[in-house]
Amino acid sequence: MASVKGGELENRLWKAASAGDARGVDTLIRQGAAVDARDGEGRTALLLATHANQIEAARVLIQAGADVNAKDAIQDSPYLYAGARGHLEILRLTLAHGADLLSTNRYGGTALIPAAERGHVETVKTLIEAGVDVDHVNRLGWTALLEAIILGQGGPRHVRIVEALIAADADVNLADGEGVTPLQHARRRQQHGIVDLLVRAGARG
Repeated sequence: MASVKGGELENRLWKAASAGDARGVDTLIRQGAAVDARDGEGRTALLLATHANQIEAARVLIQAGADVNAKDAIQDSPYLYAGARGHLEILRLTLAHGADLLSTNRYGGTALIPAAERGHVETVKTLIEAGVDVDHVNRLGWTALLEAIILGQGGPRHVRIVEALIAADADVNLADGEGVTPLQHARRRQQHGIVDLLVRAGARG
């Protein structure tokens, strides 16, 4: 994997990836562009394609061997970013090509935690099915369940996410770093649908 800035071919590759020019990406790789060369912020062409949710460009890069776990200067990788942003098709491509389910972002969280916070229901289900640890705790002291409650809005999408996490045997009594439980957080926020789900699952607090 390249760890330095690229030359002219790589500059063109980054632009093509960002613009979703899959044919251009393929041509540049065939011309010798280093598929995992980094720009000034440590981003590969695949991460740039992922930022813009350019599915076909991402597919070409991954098929050419792009590293789905290559992190940039702020610890984002194509896999982690696709999960956090709900870019489901690219996420599935990364999972099929060696995504590191144990990798974490700059907050010490897995891809599942921001996906849960942002209400990406299908992304959450996909990550659960892939085997991401549902009870992983990030540096804020939060699990995916806690983050869905604390930073979510308690609406239908977050209710479905909590339901999916419970179905995946998430620990409904795993408190945050200050000892506040998911049930206590949900009650404070008047998230009644989530409260009902937690109580039925044996939550205390």
